[in-house]
Amino acid sequence: MSDGMDLDGESQITLTRTIDAELADVFAAWTDPALIEQWQADYAEFDAFEGGDYRFVTYGDDEDPDEHVVSGEVLQFVENQRLVLSWVHKDEEDAENELLFVLDIVFETAGEGRTRITLTERGLPHADPQTRIFSMEAWSAAMEQLAEVIG
Repeated sequence: MSDGMDLDGESQITLTRTIDAELADVFAAWTDPALIEQWQADYAEFDAFEGGDYRFVTYGDDEDPDEHVVSGEVLQFVENQRLVLSWVHKDEEDAENELLFVLDIVFETAGEGRTRITLTERGLPHADPQTRIFSMEAWSAAMEQLAEVIG
């Protein structure tokens, strides 16, 4: 798996990963709740169509006892090509504080049995370099987990 990270200004992060798996399998891993629960969330709901809703829940543990909930709308759904999601993360400790951005994921064949994913997080102004680094590391770790599960 190869990787790349681009810093596209204050409010955008782009990551590119190539995974050793068929394009349809990689796309399904982003849209099928049973597969999402294997790499991204403990519980997932996903309406796999434009205008659908989704909700991902990650349960707390000893290190971070808070439950994390991400939800939003499927803004664009082009099977095996592109997903655009509004991404809303609500802070359990501060109900008024929520992170809202757009996640744009492009899927491309990168040779036989390989898929290139370009993930762009747009619209979340990072307050400082540490929050940008945290976001990049979180998406990078998620993509690594996806590669392990699907590859």
